[in-house]
Amino acid sequence: MQAVQFGEHGETSVLEYDEFPDPEAGDDEVLVDIKAGALNHLDVWTRRGLPGVELDMPHIPGSDAAGVVTDVGADVTRFEEGDHVAVCAGKYCGECEACRDGREPECDSYHLIGEHVRGVHAEQAAVPAENLVPVPEDVDWVTAASSSLVFQTAWRMLMTQAELTQGESILVLGASGGVGHAAVQIADHAGAEVYATASTEEKLEYAKECGADHVVNYETESFAQFVREHTDGRGVDVVVDHIGPATWDDSTKCLAKGGRLVTCGATTGPKAETNINRLFWNQLELLGSTMATPGEIDDVLPLVWDGTFEPRVREVLPMSEAQRAHEMLQEREGFGKVVVVPDSEYDG
Repeated sequence: MQAVQFGEHGETSVLEYDEFPDPEAGDDEVLVDIKAGALNHLDVWTRRGLPGVELDMPHIPGSDAAGVVTDVGADVTRFEEGDHVAVCAGKYCGECEACRDGREPECDSYHLIGEHVRGVHAEQAAVPAENLVPVPEDVDWVTAASSSLVFQTAWRMLMTQAELTQGESILVLGASGGVGHAAVQIADHAGAEVYATASTEEKLEYAKECGADHVVNYETESFAQFVREHTDGRGVDVVVDHIGPATWDDSTKCLAKGGRLVTCGATTGPKAETNINRLFWNQLELLGSTMATPGEIDDVLPLVWDGTFEPRVREVLPMSEAQRAHEMLQEREGFGKVVVVPDSEYDG
């Protein structure tokens, strides 16, 4: 089969679309004929190399994909040949304290398909049955491939960790990205007043289309000042910050007393300074979040399948143009998801 792969860490030039041994389904696995895959910023970090993560090379990236079941392992009962499925990348042991308590993303050995183990940006993939969800046949492949990681991540952040409720206010940083545009839609659906940031006027218009009530260009204006002015100095109840050190202090400035800051990433680095006086005096909460539980996935993905939420797609490319796909993400070109399709399936 053909697969996107890299044999060493580095810039986009290390990516190739070339022959790779055909996978076979193990006893608890499902063999999937991949119809589309979607990129996340995680793919960029994995390609460049993550501290403490040792990969078997060559590595196939990709945590998001959708396709048709072509074979099932001896122990698999949930799926059969011909089923439409999407990949949910989180892997957990099922036996530790967190897993037994229904907190799978807190598993001692939690890891991700595409980041820690071989991914799914290939013509075929053998995927554990527990990492697949059924997809209605009327859902197109691009939507199915683009939805899982970002919508489950945003759902857990807002609905479980931050406990966002109707009538509250929320600021979503980086609303043009995958998690950002999912968070805007979920917050709007929850009945919150949504503030959003982006770097261009075009991206701000897209954020409005997704449900943002107030938008601010962080390249030309202080988003912290914007939020304080538009809330009469009160601030917002929740801030979604997956940027990190570059925005962290201003994010805490945006919070109302008793507000919650929730994060699922740190694209500008792992270490940020926190004003402890502001933290305790305003009685703020700092919340971390990673991926989602199976139950949370079951809550959010049907809302994508029925059209309540929509993954916005900036470009669909053949997998042979994986270098270009990665460049679009790391250069922050456009709004929404970048999708790659096996060359054998690509119709332009």
